[in-house]
Amino acid sequence: MIKEERKVHLIGNAHLDPVWLWRWQEGFAEIKATFRSALDRMQQFPEFIFTCAGCAYYKWVEEIAPEMFQEIKQRVREGRWVIVGGWWVQPDCNIPSGESFARHGLYSQRYFLEKFGTMARVGYNVDSFGHNAMLPQILKKSGMDFYLFMRPGEHEKKLPGSLFWWESGDGSRVMAFRIPFNYGTWWHGEGDPLEQKTLAVLKLAEEENKDLMNFYGVGNHGGGPTIKNLQTIRRIMESWGRDRVLISSPEIYFEEVSRQNIELPVVKEDLQHHASGCYSAHSEIKLLNRSAEHRLLAAEKFNAIASHILGLPRATEKLRQAWENVLFNQFHDIMGGCSIKEAYQDAEEFCGEALSTGAKVLNSSLQKISWSIDTMREGVTTLSKDKDWVVWEQDDLGAPLVVFNPLSWEVQVPVHASSRFSGVTDDKRNPLPIQTVRASRTNGYDKWDTLFLARIPAMGYRVFWTYKSREFVTAAAVGMLKAEAVETAVPAEIAVNTPAEPAVLENDFVRLEIEQHTGYIKRLYDKKNDVEVIEGYGAVPVVIDEENMDTWAHGIFEFRNEAGRFENAEVKVLESGPLRAVLRVKSRYGNSLLRQDFILYRHKPDIEVKVKLDWREKHRMLKLSFPVNVRNPRSVYEIPYGYIERPVNGEEEPGQQWLDVSGTLSSNENMEYGLALLNAGKYSFDVKENDMRMTVARGAVYADHYGTDYRDDFCEYMDQGVQEFTYALVPHAGNWKDAGIVRKAYELNVGCEQVPETYHKGPMPLSFEGIKISGDSIVATVFKIAEDGKGYVLRCYETSGRPCTAEIEIPMLKRRWTANFGKCEIKTFRIPEGPEGEVRECNLLELEC
Repeated sequence: MIKEERKVHLIGNAHLDPVWLWRWQEGFAEIKATFRSALDRMQQFPEFIFTCAGCAYYKWVEEIAPEMFQEIKQRVREGRWVIVGGWWVQPDCNIPSGESFARHGLYSQRYFLEKFGTMARVGYNVDSFGHNAMLPQILKKSGMDFYLFMRPGEHEKKLPGSLFWWESGDGSRVMAFRIPFNYGTWWHGEGDPLEQKTLAVLKLAEEENKDLMNFYGVGNHGGGPTIKNLQTIRRIMESWGRDRVLISSPEIYFEEVSRQNIELPVVKEDLQHHASGCYSAHSEIKLLNRSAEHRLLAAEKFNAIASHILGLPRATEKLRQAWENVLFNQFHDIMGGCSIKEAYQDAEEFCGEALSTGAKVLNSSLQKISWSIDTMREGVTTLSKDKDWVVWEQDDLGAPLVVFNPLSWEVQVPVHASSRFSGVTDDKRNPLPIQTVRASRTNGYDKWDTLFLARIPAMGYRVFWTYKSREFVTAAAVGMLKAEAVETAVPAEIAVNTPAEPAVLENDFVRLEIEQHTGYIKRLYDKKNDVEVIEGYGAVPVVIDEENMDTWAHGIFEFRNEAGRFENAEVKVLESGPLRAVLRVKSRYGNSLLRQDFILYRHKPDIEVKVKLDWREKHRMLKLSFPVNVRNPRSVYEIPYGYIERPVNGEEEPGQQWLDVSGTLSSNENMEYGLALLNAGKYSFDVKENDMRMTVARGAVYADHYGTDYRDDFCEYMDQGVQEFTYALVPHAGNWKDAGIVRKAYELNVGCEQVPETYHKGPMPLSFEGIKISGDSIVATVFKIAEDGKGYVLRCYETSGRPCTAEIEIPMLKRRWTANFGKCEIKTFRIPEGPEGEVRECNLLELEC
């Protein structure tokens, strides 16, 4: 029956979902039982090899069953227990940030090396619902040359074969293998399931003219290979020949095919789509994930600074434990939004612990730094004089407010100070424009705060002085400097709500018009480039019918079955001042209420929108639609540590902090123009022709696995109630690479921190710059204390697909060096603490390349 002498490697495994239709405590128990079962099978069947991923599982077992852990260590030394994966769990491979994937490898591979003397060489995500296109580089730089996956299946994505080279945008390659049929022993038809499945894989091996792997064992809720499985294998090996079927491991398989020097096809794209509904299911866990990722990175940066300069105790271990919570929550059935409701109560606790740890470490670091700044001021000082205005201080010397920037470039951002001030100056005593804005408190008359525009150095801080008892006195008005006197500091009011046009925001860059009865954007006009940005209406809340979808949306790749739209809008002005104006739009659909606060600042064309949604719809999805007024549109999405261009065919796609649609103008086909959609907490989008949409909410049933025919009154629905998030619209001439979209998206997601201070002496200056990077396309995401405590680690990546040379400087370490970045390249540097020793490039594991 089998014509070609092809071989099948049998891979004994147990797919272990620590959370899915059960909570993590039950998953913990299942892991113990599965590990015990695998060890018992090894005693009964000396030829048996067991393959297992998931660093978290090994750590659990080490803590509560040390004797069993010692057995596993012995089997690893014998080569009969094979560690694969190299990550904390098998995560969702679209939603975590690039740095989260780096931490999966950092903590897991170092653990495996410490406990077992070896690291995983095979990446292993057999059940994850898709795989982003930057994974080959991340895997390679985490010590893994090979990759195993199963989804999307053959019916969802055509590939040139089961075995191929997978290449990321920087040129990194891993040898990838798509598991045929399934990762367990399930099979339809008569006869022994494992025998029949193995026969089917042999036939496929003959068709592809390559040796293949066949996975076996009870999975999902653990279990692993059974006695019957291993008896079947003995029988078919005797019957078919041991040179045709062998008990093996993924590492043995990949090493063997690598030696064969087979010419393999190359795939240069992401591996999608399976379970497209999981990009948006359960909004809260996704928002918490984004928040935790950024908070921990900020905490690491300032803890490293405060410990180096001021001797603050290092928080490496606390932060590692917080990261472990975040990484566990990224397990594909948790982050994919398809677990039971109770599992999300647990996940919120895990994430809450991580956020709390991050907040405490960040706060202690910032307070240590701010308390060490020399903020002493002397007597009565006249700051500035001019024929039209005077700024002075007498009894009010100004209270210091320290504002910190975690990002690796200088930012110009509005700072919301939690008190009402009559004036603000910077560290050079230059007066700044301010705006009184409504506070979140209503404490009698004390319900006002102050907004001012500030420049904060990269990965550093600046001190500002706030005044209460003395006002800025000008010839024009109390509370504002005269525009003619200080042009850069004193803006004119933003035009808003003119009598003839009651729902308009306008500054020097753009004009935004809202249609009053619908609440839609009816016009977004780029004044500098004379471009109508939106075709038709924008920010349209479109309700999609998903009655016939389960939680995963299995087999559905496009969500455009429109059920209705939010309408019946109310539009009102919330703020109008020298720095910003705000229009509030409320609209309704069914039992749901959508509130969007459209914010236009004086200094930029970006429209920031703060959203509060009270969602009460079941079996419905909400999208926001933005048809971009361009021809020949192209859509580009941010993915972990990179970007990807995808077709504008309406398919739901995973993305991260930004999505851009660009093309040519109908009025000028030689001009490239685009609109970027930034977000803080959403991951699911689609673009059909020029219509760019972001998925906001899903009223899907919890853990509805092919259950559309079995729903009843006991079903509970996700995303019900209030959620809040922010998005922004950035119109731009030219392409997204030159419009600063990557940095703008980070600025939307990573806010500046502030500490109100008092007067004291200290060694720190009024302004501090933590990093300098010459290349605009280079972003430093990580500055941290090295895991081994020896020096520091800096991680950067190239964001625009353009090779460049960057000069990098860490002034506090007195270190400066030059690095050549390839397109989309991630680079990690080890920086010795003292002046001796070179700055060296290392891999994501903080080990020598």
